[in-house]
Amino acid sequence: MEHHVYFWLKDEHKNEADLKAFEEGLSSLFKLKGLVGGFWAVPAKVMERPVVDQSWDYAITMTFESVAAQDAYQEDPDHHVFIDSFKEWWARVEVRDLEKAGQ
Repeated sequence: MEHHVYFWLKDEHKNEADLKAFEEGLSSLFKLKGLVGGFWAVPAKVMERPVVDQSWDYAITMTFESVAAQDAYQEDPDHHVFIDSFKEWWARVEVRDLEKAGQ
């Protein structure tokens, strides 16, 4: 399964020092158990189209072996360290979880 999270940061945290700290926090998530792949990213500089949302600041995409592995990641204490460290920095967060169907 894949776990995608989009972050919109509050304006006061869009300075160089805070962005660096947030990027380090995102990177720390990839050291947690249960992940089989993924990365953090910023909006790609693609052509503008009405269906493309580039309003977010950062995103993570993570691949897990199973829903159960992703559920365990959600309860990992180090995941909560990230949330507790940065939740006040977020103006908005959206999560999209995908599980392969069909095929």
